[in-house]
Amino acid sequence: MDRDFLIDLFSEFGPVTIRRMFSGFGISVDGINFALALRGGVFLRADEQSISRFEAEGARPFEYQTKTKTVVVNSYWQLPVRLYDEPHELAAWARAALSAAQRAALAKRPKPRKGAKAARVRPKEVVVKEVGVKRRPAPGKLKKRNASS
Repeated sequence: MDRDFLIDLFSEFGPVTIRRMFSGFGISVDGINFALALRGGVFLRADEQSISRFEAEGARPFEYQTKTKTVVVNSYWQLPVRLYDEPHELAAWARAALSAAQRAALAKRPKPRKGAKAARVRPKEVVVKEVGVKRRPAPGKLKKRNASS
């Protein structure tokens, strides 16, 4: 698969950005990656709301082999083969994948720390000046008076 093929594949969905990623391409919209083109296949972002749709089509999650094990990436699922010839339906699947990617991005945002919230709520200290009370200056801070005064 090359860039031109991927741009054409997603043309019904709308303009996409194709960038080199690993041994293939990342496919994104507005900086949010929603698909991968790797190892001769296209994989769409999925989550608990959309995985059942992939399973019903007989699709499998993305996986790769390390020296010691097979790693299964459940957040990307293979695009069903029939969708390569159905651009309108592929666009709907791509929109669902983009929604899953947006939900994942929202979930990754750092949550405010409990201490940070409490610090913002605390009122500022108020310093009250006592009226009519003279304080004695610290030693070494005394002004010398003129003998003439």
